[in-house]
Amino acid sequence: MEFGWINLFGAVIVVIILIPNIIYAFKNKGEKNLCTNKAMNIIEQIGRYACIILMWLPLFVWKFGFAHVFEMLLYFIGNGTLLFVYLFIFALYFEKKTKGRAIILAVLPACIFLLNGLLLRHWLLAGFAILFAIGHIYVTKKNLEAIQ
Repeated sequence: MEFGWINLFGAVIVVIILIPNIIYAFKNKGEKNLCTNKAMNIIEQIGRYACIILMWLPLFVWKFGFAHVFEMLLYFIGNGTLLFVYLFIFALYFEKKTKGRAIILAVLPACIFLLNGLLLRHWLLAGFAILFAIGHIYVTKKNLEAIQ
């Protein structure tokens, strides 16, 4: 299976990830980022937006698809499982915010982006997924520390 110049599956994955974040933002309008490390905040944002774009737009990828059927199955099963867990943890987080749930919610999107980058051999996406993971986990951890 190969994708065209736009990966609609990747776009759907991004939308699914964004929906609970948008709902959270509306419910918690006054919440501020308490992380004071500007470099890490910038790294997080660069990684975030690069991953969002590269999930559906295969920049610098000459063949955007899977080498084997196993990779395609892993793509669909892996993304489905990670998205299900992400939405489940987010539902729990809406009920009760805990440190553990917040960290899991920081790790899972990075895992989704990295899985996609690796399976699609989209090395730019994989690189930005690692950058996003470092920034997002750090910023989440600092926000949690500032609250307690």
